[in-house]
Amino acid sequence: MTTAEILKGAKEAKALLSSLSASEKNKALLAMAEALMNEKEAILCANARDVEAAKGMVSDVMIDRLRLTEERLAGMAKGIRYVTELADPVGRILDRKVRPNGLIIEKVSVPLGVVAIIYESRPNVTSDAAALCLKSGNVCVLRSGKEAYASAHAIVEALRHGLASVGLPENLINILDDTSREGANALMKARGFVDMLIPRGGAGLIRACVENATVPCIETGTGICHIYVDKSADLQKALDILVNAKTSRPSVCNAAEVCLVHSEIAETFLPLLKKALCDDRIANGKEPVELRLDARALEMINGTPAGPRDFDTEFLDYILAVAVVDDVKEAVNHILCHSTGHSEAIIAEDTEAQNVFVSTVESAAVYVNASTRFTDGGEFGLGCEMGISTQKLHARGPMGLEEMTSYQYRITGNGQIR
Repeated sequence: MTTAEILKGAKEAKALLSSLSASEKNKALLAMAEALMNEKEAILCANARDVEAAKGMVSDVMIDRLRLTEERLAGMAKGIRYVTELADPVGRILDRKVRPNGLIIEKVSVPLGVVAIIYESRPNVTSDAAALCLKSGNVCVLRSGKEAYASAHAIVEALRHGLASVGLPENLINILDDTSREGANALMKARGFVDMLIPRGGAGLIRACVENATVPCIETGTGICHIYVDKSADLQKALDILVNAKTSRPSVCNAAEVCLVHSEIAETFLPLLKKALCDDRIANGKEPVELRLDARALEMINGTPAGPRDFDTEFLDYILAVAVVDDVKEAVNHILCHSTGHSEAIIAEDTEAQNVFVSTVESAAVYVNASTRFTDGGEFGLGCEMGISTQKLHARGPMGLEEMTSYQYRITGNGQIR
C-alpha cells in the first residue's frame, strides 16, 4: 500500500479504536503477545537478514541494538502483557466542577488519534509502540529505518494476526513500506491525518522532525547523560554506578557519556575509574572503555585528549568523556551547557550537594546515587515506553500510557444560555 492509503485507513480506524472498552483492548493485547511468540521463527529469520546486511556498515554495539534473540522477543511479549495490567488511561475524569449557572464541566482524558512513530535500528520499538498506542486508544503508523525494516515488518505482521484473531481490523497497527527520507517526510507533513509524531533515533532524525514537521511533534532527545562524582561520594558506589551506566549497554540513550569528577578526589578516583573501565575489562577479555580526558584529567591518568566536540557527543559506544570540576555548581553549569536534557546523576553523600544538583539541573530525569540506565518505561513502572521526551511541554521523560492521551472538556447543561 502507498503511504497515502495507509494514512487514510489509519484515520478511518481511529473511531473504532477509541470506542473499545478496556477489556476489549486487553484481549487484543494478549492476542498480540501470543502471536508474537507463535511467529518467533519468522521474526528471527527476518532479523537475521537485517543483521547480516548491517555487518560492516555499523559498529558492533549498534549491531547489538539491532539484533533480536528468543530472550529479547520474550521480553517484548512480556512488555505487551504488562500493559494489560495497567489502568486504562482513556475516559478518566481529570477534573470536575459545577458552575454557579448549573453547568457541569468535566475534563476527560481522550486518545490523541493517529500517532506516527519514526524510528531507526531498534526492532523492539515496534511492539512497544503498538502496545502503548492500542491501550491508549490510538492508531499507530510506524516508519522503521531501512536497516531494521525486515524485522519490524515481520513483527507488525504477527501483531496484526493477533488483532485479526480477536475480530479487530489489522489497520489499527500500520507500518510504511517506504523507508526512504521521502517516507519520513510524508509523515512529518501529514496534516489532517497524523495527530502526533514521535521520532526515536539519533540527533539527525530528531532534528529533522522538530525542524520540518507540520504536525505536532514530541521531541525525544539524544542522551548525553552525565554522572557527577562529588567529593563526598562513596567511591566504590561511584565506580559500580559508572561501570553499569557506561558498559551494561552502551548503545542506548540512557547510557552515561560524560563523567565529571570533583577536583578534591580526582587524583584518587580517576586511577580507580581507569582500572575499572579499562584495565579490568581487558584482563577479563572485554572491550575497554576509551577515556577522552580534559586537560586536568590528563595530568592524573593516561587516556585520549578530549577533542572540541567530545563533551557534546552521544557516543553510543565504549567511549567516556571525563572532566575535572571544582564543585557541584561547576558540574551543574557544565551539564547545563552540554546536556541534551535526558538523564543526569550525582554520586554524593552530602545532602546539600544533592539538593543543589537536583534543584538546578534541568533534565527530564535526575538521579541521586543511582545509574542513569534506569530511565526506561519498564523500570519506571510504565510498562514499555514510546520514547524519552526531553522537552518541557505535554510529556517529559519516559512516555507511557498517560503521555499518549490528551484531554477534552465535556459540559453538561439543562438549557443554559449566555
